[in-house]
Amino acid sequence: MSKKQPRVLVVDDEEAILEMTRFALQQGGMKAQTASSVYDALVQINDARPDIILMDWMMPGVSGIELVRRLRKDSQTKDIPIIMLTARITEDDKVTGLEAGADDYIIKPFSPRELIARIKAVLRRAGAEDDSGILTVGELQMDTLSRRVLAGGKDVHLGPTDYRLLEFFLGHTGRVYSRTQLLDQVWGANVYLEERTVDVHIRRLRKALQNAGVSEYLQTVRGHGYRFEPVD
Repeated sequence: MSKKQPRVLVVDDEEAILEMTRFALQQGGMKAQTASSVYDALVQINDARPDIILMDWMMPGVSGIELVRRLRKDSQTKDIPIIMLTARITEDDKVTGLEAGADDYIIKPFSPRELIARIKAVLRRAGAEDDSGILTVGELQMDTLSRRVLAGGKDVHLGPTDYRLLEFFLGHTGRVYSRTQLLDQVWGANVYLEERTVDVHIRRLRKALQNAGVSEYLQTVRGHGYRFEPVD
């Protein structure tokens, strides 16, 4: 059985960048879609959800960063991996892009090899779900259809909120999330809860993972929040 080609949507208003990126993606074994405006991008996203989006920051009218924020607020698009493509190189710009919801950041000009490597890395971190609804990270496996979680082949018993928290982490490994970001992503941006609510569920999830022997996957990053990734 042939491996599924990732479908990549490239959003940029420069035709030369679109053509170069399309060619690089095709050479890298990926399917390329292009959009030269935010409106065109939204139409394509609604028509056929891409596996990942390459987003230029400086777009005419609505900026790329505003589109990232809009996609992250929509339950149908909030989990699509996004890489910012931009000539903005200051640390503040990078932080702004990441806090808006971008998963990675590539500075123009970039090499085709770097682009393909970054896309593959983000897709790996996203724990792309296969057609059977399975998410796998290290010894953990989640079946999103049966809502069953296994660690080393043994069942992990979780409450509904702890399940949603783990599902988010499995789809976004390797990146640090603050309590506020977790509240927005797991509970919803319009739900007003104290940040310590996150700590309570983190402790419960960590205890369940400890019983399964994989508690070290859920890491506290002091002063920043929490990160989920397998430990070698």
